[in-house]
Amino acid sequence: MSRLAGALFVGALAIGGCAPAPPADTQVAFRPDAGGLAVLPDWQRIDFGRAPSGVIAALDRVLGPGRDLGRAGCPASVARQISWGGLVLAFSDERFIGWREQGAASGTVCKAEISH
Repeated sequence: MSRLAGALFVGALAIGGCAPAPPADTQVAFRPDAGGLAVLPDWQRIDFGRAPSGVIAALDRVLGPGRDLGRAGCPASVARQISWGGLVLAFSDERFIGWREQGAASGTVCKAEISH
């Protein structure tokens, strides 16, 4: 019986080795919404109120380094705004507080236009 069990185990391994490869990583995207950012394709969240360091690190990892836009046109509550292409996020000293992109916005944002 042990030979039969061994043969079955080896056969199962051989069949398992023929399984299709897992799908390639799906590209991560950030979709701004009323509460912050939806992270697609898994519908995870980066909500307003999160620490700037974690939010910035997540976007930098996926989109590349963001560009600091300074504070021109910002209300006093905005300590910095960072752009990743057309997506601009606003931060207080301690929190993610707003975004703007292509004329849409949510939360607290700066009125300054992005200069490319």
